[in-house]
Amino acid sequence: MRKILLPTLLSLSMILAAAPAQAGELDAFAGKTGKIDIAGGTAHIPVMKEAAKRIMQMSPGLRITVAGGGSGVGVQKVGEGLVDIGNTGRALSEAEVSKYGLKSYAFAIDGVAAVVHPKNPVNALTHQQVQDIFAGKITNWKALGGRDETIHLYTRDEASGTREVFWEIMLKKGQIAAGANVVASNGAMKSALAGDMDGIGYVSIGHIDQTIKAPALDGVAPTQDNAKSGKYPVLRKLYMNTKGEPVGIVSDFIRYIQGPDGAAITASDGYIPTK
Repeated sequence: MRKILLPTLLSLSMILAAAPAQAGELDAFAGKTGKIDIAGGTAHIPVMKEAAKRIMQMSPGLRITVAGGGSGVGVQKVGEGLVDIGNTGRALSEAEVSKYGLKSYAFAIDGVAAVVHPKNPVNALTHQQVQDIFAGKITNWKALGGRDETIHLYTRDEASGTREVFWEIMLKKGQIAAGANVVASNGAMKSALAGDMDGIGYVSIGHIDQTIKAPALDGVAPTQDNAKSGKYPVLRKLYMNTKGEPVGIVSDFIRYIQGPDGAAITASDGYIPTK
């Protein structure tokens, strides 16, 4: 696989001294100081960023950093004590739990969808067609009712939780062609496909916007409503993971994400809250 030189890490370091956010669940952070470092799955970033902003507006003495890198990075960094929360778009393996003593906290359900350039005329695909595309068996869009152009494949590296779910459920653990372009995040995938009329890749449904298009799968639109109802089958949970039981402001942050305010943020970013 050849690498596409797109950003390998999304990071955010926000210290806001704005007017206090509305009270309520945020009262748990009032007057507190300290730092929370978060890294890992890129699907989590919109929710983490918004929660961090609200918390730091309430308590300017807190500093929260949010970085990407993929699920594998999240596991490694939290396991090695480099961050307080490691995000993953998949459940932890028994080996990861055993090696690092990690605890997991789910907060959202998300779908993963095959996506193309918005001007690609192909509006629907079957499960088998997606498998054949990524295996390199279908190589021209004309075979799918599109333009007479070569299909350009985009995938994620093996540390990606999005990739793992797409590979296990959509591709049924089938082959991904060796010539596929490897990108580093959901955001990088969107950027690549927005600039490639003949590309196809996959992203978290929560990341789908006007810059890309998600063809229907076996007649079902890949939306979070269809994922929630069970009509759309390519699903995963989003997790926050800590090394041992979380304490202090880290515990407060996890409770906030899993609470009503966090659920509202999660839903507004296109995901399905677990509670």
